[in-house]
Amino acid sequence: MRAAVIHAPFDLRIEDLETPRPGPDEVLVSVGAAGICAGDMYIYQGKNPYALYPAVAGHEVAGIVVDLGPGTAGFARGDRVAVEPFIGCGTCYPCRIGKPNCCAKLVILGVHRPGGYAEYIAAPARNVHRIPPGLSLIEASFAEPVAIGVQACRRGAVGAEYVLVLGCGPIGLALIEVARARGARVVAADVLPGRLETARRLGAETLVAGDDLERSVLEQTSGEGAPVVMEATGNPKAMEATVNLVASGGRIVIIGLVKKGTLVGFPGLDFTRKEMTIVGSRASANCFPEALELLAGGKITYPRVATEFSLWDAPSVFSRIAKDPGSVHKGVLVREAAGERV
Repeated sequence: MRAAVIHAPFDLRIEDLETPRPGPDEVLVSVGAAGICAGDMYIYQGKNPYALYPAVAGHEVAGIVVDLGPGTAGFARGDRVAVEPFIGCGTCYPCRIGKPNCCAKLVILGVHRPGGYAEYIAAPARNVHRIPPGLSLIEASFAEPVAIGVQACRRGAVGAEYVLVLGCGPIGLALIEVARARGARVVAADVLPGRLETARRLGAETLVAGDDLERSVLEQTSGEGAPVVMEATGNPKAMEATVNLVASGGRIVIIGLVKKGTLVGFPGLDFTRKEMTIVGSRASANCFPEALELLAGGKITYPRVATEFSLWDAPSVFSRIAKDPGSVHKGVLVREAAGERV
């Protein structure tokens, strides 16, 4: 099979690899669409703390089942599916309490195992979800980032309230739509005008991130601060700023990634003075069904801002995005899957 392989930072090539064979309780999926996420760009740029090279990235995947491993039940050839990339061991403490996304032996498709930037991907059957009727493979490939939004909103107990989203990249856009689907008034902040325009198209109010952001948020909230602040920039300074932006008694959800070993400082007195709740949110756990329902129900319009590229143009596409992140709001690599157009 052909695949896009990252051999080292900024070294992405299209080449031939052996087609994977599905193992016991696994399915083989012919890839139709695979999204480009910040995590994939981090692998390409050498910033992902979990990546090993050479790597076939791509963890936002939808396609068609073409083969079943020994003993695999519940699926048939021709099923249209979205692939959940986080694989837990099932036995460690996080897995036992329902957090396989935090598994002590976590395996991620597109990081530790070959991902969706290839003609085929093998995945455990328990990580594969049927696509509701009416959704295209491209739309279904958004299940993974939307599931991240679902997880983060669950972690932050988001409801019909003021929610500040820091960062309007691919994950920030998912946060905006999931929070709005829960009835929230969403205000999004970023430094890039193009990203702010996209956020507005998805229904968010926008603010320019910078020195005046705290003042603007306080003005909009009668001096109280935001009940919920969701950090999706991966910038340590933005993470630190959440403490001043959140209301007393409010919730901070950290979704962005920083490099391993990076320290983030919070003023110690504010932990008790504000009695705020600070939680992390990693990928998703048991969120794919809700994500696919939101997509199928028309609650998520995020796929409409995507730019489609051929999977085989991945080297030039990744180079372009790395040089000018604002040039593509959300990219999706596509190909024909098992004879069906995506």
